[in-house]
Amino acid sequence: MGSRRSARILALQGLYQIDIGDKSLSEVLLLDWIDKKYKKETIDFARELIEGSTNHIELIDEAIRTQLEHWDLERLSYVDRAILRFSTYSLFFQDDVPDTVIINEAVDLAKMFGTDDSYRFVNGVLDGIRKENSSER
Repeated sequence: MGSRRSARILALQGLYQIDIGDKSLSEVLLLDWIDKKYKKETIDFARELIEGSTNHIELIDEAIRTQLEHWDLERLSYVDRAILRFSTYSLFFQDDVPDTVIINEAVDLAKMFGTDDSYRFVNGVLDGIRKENSSER
């Protein structure tokens, strides 16, 4: 598994912990809850995703809400919400990562950790955000 894929999994786990109220942002950013086998660049990328998503949560959540039809953000599963949050952060703030890579990685993680339909839902929401974001540039 690649370094960035591992970092995205760590970001999913970290944002999940924050969302369920198990840990604060500062506790999660310590990353003392992970196995120490990860390379520095993996940990740094995970920290960037977690911290960036949390620091821009209002903007990110609003972008996600604009794509939800007949759903409330708060009703989404914790896993789907975490994937959508760090992926939206990436779409908005990580210009060095192509949008297609961000969405494909999110879909793969939704297949791995979400429900049977999570990957379709995540793909649709992120593609809508991508289209809106690219039209604003």
